[in-house]
Amino acid sequence: MKALAEACGFTPRLCRPYRAKTKGKVERFNAYLKGSFVVPLAATFGASGPRLSVELANVHVRRWLDEIANRRVHGTTKAVPMVRLADERAVMLPAPALRSPPFVPQRVAMPVESLQHPLAVYDELLEVFA
Repeated sequence: MKALAEACGFTPRLCRPYRAKTKGKVERFNAYLKGSFVVPLAATFGASGPRLSVELANVHVRRWLDEIANRRVHGTTKAVPMVRLADERAVMLPAPALRSPPFVPQRVAMPVESLQHPLAVYDELLEVFA
């Protein structure tokens, strides 16, 4: 995070827990996202439809952003987010080019055979000694 902040020219700040002016902003958005997107999307599939997953939500989130979230009048700013973003983009500086992190080969977990035998093996051993 420190490297990203330096590359993009911002300073991350910690916030106190349960402080409405800082932490509450994130919590409020999460509640809005859940109430306006996740719950209605899950309800459209119903009990017989597919279970809501990250992949399924990603398929539907663009339509929700374009038709609902970015067209509403924001409660705090009293502006429509898609209009405000267009206005701000006109005066924003381009983001700095970020360097890609060095390639680090991923370690692959190898399956380990279970040291415990199936219960049938133990049943056979008990029959031999009985």
